[in-house]
Amino acid sequence: MNPRSHSRLLVLHVMVGALLLVLVGRMWVLQVAQGERYQTIAANNRTRDIVVPAVRGSILDDMGRPLVRNRTALVVSVDKTVLSRQKDQGKAVLARLAEVLGTTREQLELKTRLCSPTVPRPCWPGSPYQPIPVDDRVSAKEGLQILERPEDFDGVIAQVQAVREYPRPEGASAAQTLGYLQPVTQQELDEREGLKVTGYSGVDLIGRDGLEAVYDTDLRGDPGIRKVNVDSRGRVTGIAEETEAVPGSHLVTNLDAKVQAAVEGALAEQIKAVKKAGGDPAAAGVVLEVETGKVVALASYPTYDPKVWTGGISQEEYDALLGPKRGEPLISRAIAGQFPPGSTFKISSLAAAVADGYSLKGIYPCPGSYNVGSRAFTNFRSTGYPPMNLHRAIVVSCDTIFYKFAYEQWIRDGSTKPVKNPKDPMIHMARVFGFGARTGIDLPGETPGRIPDRAWKQSYWESTKDVDCKRAKTGYPEIKNSSHAAYLTAIAKENCLEGYMWRAGDAANFSVGQGNVLVTPLQLARAYAAIANGGTLVVPQVAKALVRPDGTVAREIKPAEGVKLQVDKKTIEYMRKALAAVTKEGTAAGAFSGFPLDKVHVAGKTGTAEAYGYKDTAWFASFAPAKNSRYAVVVMITDAGTGGSYAAPAVRKIYEAIYGFGGKPAALENGEPPARLPKVSQ
Repeated sequence: MNPRSHSRLLVLHVMVGALLLVLVGRMWVLQVAQGERYQTIAANNRTRDIVVPAVRGSILDDMGRPLVRNRTALVVSVDKTVLSRQKDQGKAVLARLAEVLGTTREQLELKTRLCSPTVPRPCWPGSPYQPIPVDDRVSAKEGLQILERPEDFDGVIAQVQAVREYPRPEGASAAQTLGYLQPVTQQELDEREGLKVTGYSGVDLIGRDGLEAVYDTDLRGDPGIRKVNVDSRGRVTGIAEETEAVPGSHLVTNLDAKVQAAVEGALAEQIKAVKKAGGDPAAAGVVLEVETGKVVALASYPTYDPKVWTGGISQEEYDALLGPKRGEPLISRAIAGQFPPGSTFKISSLAAAVADGYSLKGIYPCPGSYNVGSRAFTNFRSTGYPPMNLHRAIVVSCDTIFYKFAYEQWIRDGSTKPVKNPKDPMIHMARVFGFGARTGIDLPGETPGRIPDRAWKQSYWESTKDVDCKRAKTGYPEIKNSSHAAYLTAIAKENCLEGYMWRAGDAANFSVGQGNVLVTPLQLARAYAAIANGGTLVVPQVAKALVRPDGTVAREIKPAEGVKLQVDKKTIEYMRKALAAVTKEGTAAGAFSGFPLDKVHVAGKTGTAEAYGYKDTAWFASFAPAKNSRYAVVVMITDAGTGGSYAAPAVRKIYEAIYGFGGKPAALENGEPPARLPKVSQ
C-alpha cells in the first residue's frame, strides 16, 4: 500500500470514529441526560388531555327553591379542528349527523361557524379549539347511533353533560337578575395568562350578566383533567390518568320566589291595563328589607325567557334582546333604568327646605299656580288648596309649596349671577339621599341616575348648543302642529343663548323630581328604606351565602354597612308620619281603599312624572308597616298615567301577597323572611 492510500484510510478511520463518538454522545444525552424530558414528550404523543368542566352550582332563593339549576342531558358536539383536517372539511360527517339529529347540514354549519361582527347568529361565540355543542336535547337512540359508528362520525362527540335550566319556582323568572352564560371566547383565553390556573378553560361557560357573572368563580368550580391514551389515528384506547373536577358552590340569594312572582304578576296586570289604554310601557318593581338592604324581589319589564340562551340563539332572537323593538329586555329597569321620579322625590326636597331654615311647623300657601320668574308653574290639574303645613303638602302632593322653596333658594344663591359658592340646598340634599350615585348592589350594569347641577348644565349646553342654535333659526317645519313647533323653537332659542345657566325653572322642576332629574327604582327604594329605618342608607344585597355541594357553608355574604343619612331625626320622623297618611287620606287613598291598614299600615308617596312624547310615568314608593317597618316597595310604570292609578295598585298587590291578604296564603310566613339558610344538597 502506497503512503498516499494509507493516509486516506487513516483519515477515513478518524472520521468514522468521530462520527461514532458523536452518535454515542447524542444517544447518552437523549437517553440519560435528557431522558426524562423525552420520555414525557413520547408519552404525550400517545396521550391527550381533556378538560372536564365542573358541574356549575345552582342559584337558589331564600327557601332553597332553585331559580337556576342543572339538568343532565346528552349533548352532541362537533370538533372543528378534526373536521378541518378531513378532505371535504367535514361536510360528509355533518350530513350524516344532520340525518341522525333531524336537521340539515346547512343548519349545523351555521351553528359551528365562528361569530364575528360580520357573522350573524346562529354561530359559535367561543373558542374554535373546543368542541361546539350543536344539540343538547338528544335522545338515547340518537346518541347510540353516533357512539356505535365512530368511523362515520369522526370529530363528533356525544356525552352526558350538565345543561342550565330555569324552573321558574312559584312562577318567578327574575331573568335580568339571574343573568346568563356564554362560552369563553378565544380572545379571552389569549388575553389572559394562566387561565387554567385561575379555573378557566376552553370548554367553560362563564357568566355574562347578573348573578351568573358576579359570582361566576364560585358557581363554576374547578375543571378536572382526564389524560387519555390514543392510537395513531387519535382514537381513545383508555384513560391514563384523571383529576376530578370540583363542583361549584350553590348561591343562596335573598330573593324569595313567591314575592318575586307576586311583583312580576302585579307588574303584568298593570301593564295590561296600560296597554289597553293605549300606552307602550316599561316597568320595574323592587322589594327591599329596610334594615339590612337585602333584596327580596327585583323585577323588570319587558323581560324574556332565559331558556333562549340554552342550545344556541338565533340572530333574530339576539337582536330582539338588545334592540328597541321589544324594549331592550336584557336591561334591568330596576337598576339600570333612569327616570324622572316626580313627587316621590319630595322627601329629598322637604328635607332640603327644612335644613335650609323652613320650619316643620310652618304654614305655607298652596295656590293652583306659582310664578317662577315670568313663568307659571302649576299643581297637578292646577288644583289649589288652602294654606297648609308640610305634612299636608306631602299628603295631597302640593307642588307649588316646593316651587316656592326652590325659587327662593335660587334667588338667595344669586339667581342667574350666582354667588361664589352657591348653597344649592336641594341638589346637595338629593346627593345625601344617594341619588346620582350607584347603590353598590351586587349586580353588574347599575347606573348612577342623574342629579343635574350648574356644572352639568354647562357641559350639556356645550354639547348641544350647535343643534339648538341651528333650530333657533330653522325652527321645526317637520312638526305639523304650529303651536307645538313654535314652542320648541322658542325653547331652542332660549337654550342657544343661555342654556348654560342654572335658571329658576331648573330649580323649580328639580324640587318636584322633574326636568333633568333621573333616578333608578332601586335608588328610590333605598331612599324610602332610609326614612323607614330611621336614617340609614343601606347597601342593597342580592346574594346571601355560598354553600358547597355537600351542604356546608363556604361563606355567608353579609350586606355592607350602610351610611348614616345626614338628615335631622325629627325631619325623618315627620316625613314618616306624613307618608303614612298618604294611603289613608292622600293621593293613594283610592288605591288602598279596603286594604287592612289596621293590620299592616302602608306608608308611601305617589309620583306622576311628565315625559315628553309619552303619557306620564307612574310611581309609588312605599314602606310597611309604617312603624317598625320591614319592607320598602317601589313600582314604576312608564307611558301610563298617575301614580295613584297605575303604580299604587301594583304595590298594594305586592303587600297583599307578602302578608296573605285577599284570601291567599302569605308569601312570607308572618310577613318575615326566613331567619336561617335553607338545607342545600347537590
